[in-house]
Amino acid sequence: MFKDRDDAAHQLADRLAAFSAQHPLVLAIPRGAVPIGKIVAAQLGGDLDVVLVRKLRAPFEPEVAIGSVAENGWTYIAPYAAAVGADQDYIAAEKQKQMATIHSRRVQYTPIRPPVDPHGRVVIVVDDGLATGATMISALHSLRLRQPARLVCAIPVASPEALEKIRPMADDVVCLHAPAHFQAVGQFYRHFPQVDDAEVISLLGA
Repeated sequence: MFKDRDDAAHQLADRLAAFSAQHPLVLAIPRGAVPIGKIVAAQLGGDLDVVLVRKLRAPFEPEVAIGSVAENGWTYIAPYAAAVGADQDYIAAEKQKQMATIHSRRVQYTPIRPPVDPHGRVVIVVDDGLATGATMISALHSLRLRQPARLVCAIPVASPEALEKIRPMADDVVCLHAPAHFQAVGQFYRHFPQVDDAEVISLLGA
């Protein structure tokens, strides 16, 4: 479907062209979305920053999200969390671990400036795809509290279920593809390498 993240970013930016006159703030969810956010911000003439959120991992299955936490501490817990063994004590400990990672990344990614203020701006939140939608839920919720003029969620691909979860949380949702037989974000990219911290730091500092 997409050659790589750059291809997805250019297609996404084309769909977001209506916002180019509004100097949007493009906020990428690290790490995979930062290369996409860089291209989208450049193509729309906007600013780039990151919105820091982390998924909360299921016990014994770290790839499975049972929820997410935002930089301000707001937490989303999926309805099935208890069914996979995540009790309140586990969730509290997992949240503490992920908050520590968030604080570490803020120091790494924007060490000499505060996060760009979204208040009163058109804010476009990008990710490279949504499987459960957990991290995007926390990102949108935390940003809504900062009173942007308009809050836009933009993703190349998403599961239909994730898309329905996040629709009520944004003023606009732009999704290029929501295939019925969705298994993982990576299946829709021919080239989908991991993005490391060094690349994120480089893109934010450029």
